[in-house]
Amino acid sequence: MESPHSDATLGWSFGLLHGCRIPATMPDTMRNFLDQIVAYRCGAVAILLVAAFLEAYGDSCFQSGLHRSSGGTRFFAFLVGAVSLTSYGLVLNVPRWNFGRLLGVYVVLFFLCAQVIAKVKFGQTPSIPLIAGGVLITAGGVIVTAFGT
Repeated sequence: MESPHSDATLGWSFGLLHGCRIPATMPDTMRNFLDQIVAYRCGAVAILLVAAFLEAYGDSCFQSGLHRSSGGTRFFAFLVGAVSLTSYGLVLNVPRWNFGRLLGVYVVLFFLCAQVIAKVKFGQTPSIPLIAGGVLITAGGVIVTAFGT
């Protein structure tokens, strides 16, 4: 028996969203655009920075929703967190790249973004042990990036 979904929409409908299908050209267009950006080292770092910011910001929204808000503000924090984390997942996983090779850079960028967000959003100043750990994270990122396969 033939599936009611065409090959082009199967990946987007998952059989759950019967009448709500995203055109097949949208993911291809987004993927091609991001592939062109990540083809350059600066572009790849920029995409990784955007993804790291989206992940850290989304996490901070959930932390705010759980521990620093109530009612409508809590719902809004969760909503923004969910949108941010979904965007992070798309930005990081749509391009065709060797993510394992870029993991070191990503971990360093995530750490830095998380520290900036902690300072700006929550007023948290990094401690000496956190700074020392950040130096080790950065060193590990350099090793993974420079010598990873």
